[in-house]
Amino acid sequence: AETFATDNSPEDMAAYIAASFNLRQQMAELADPASTFLIAEVGGVAAGYAKLHAGEPLEGVEGANPVELVRLYASREWLGRGVGQALMCACVDEARQAGHRTIWLGVWERNGRAQAFYRKWNFRAVGKHMFQLGSDPQTDILMERAV
Repeated sequence: AETFATDNSPEDMAAYIAASFNLRQQMAELADPASTFLIAEVGGVAAGYAKLHAGEPLEGVEGANPVELVRLYASREWLGRGVGQALMCACVDEARQAGHRTIWLGVWERNGRAQAFYRKWNFRAVGKHMFQLGSDPQTDILMERAV
């Protein structure tokens, strides 16, 4: 929530968090064999996490045998300190070991910092799709890269 709270209404953020991060939803995601979660720790404290999900990609994703990078977040105090880099490296390694040849993701069109990060990792834009944040339909840029 800390990543997007300043750019979205409190009501839309609350609706998204209630739908996406409630206990039942989190338990279902953790139990899903198609999902892999990676946790970055610094000094024994969680500093960020990533989620990969193997499944049908959105239209526009072109690469072979894709896996989605659903989430990659570093806590605010760890931004720019290597946590995102470490998580991305682990995601690429995990995808490769699982036999995937492509990683794809959706990134909010207004999140320039994340887009720059993904471009550094050789992701390229391949399309757009709508992402619903509460009552606000937002445009995500679809990006992919070879593993």
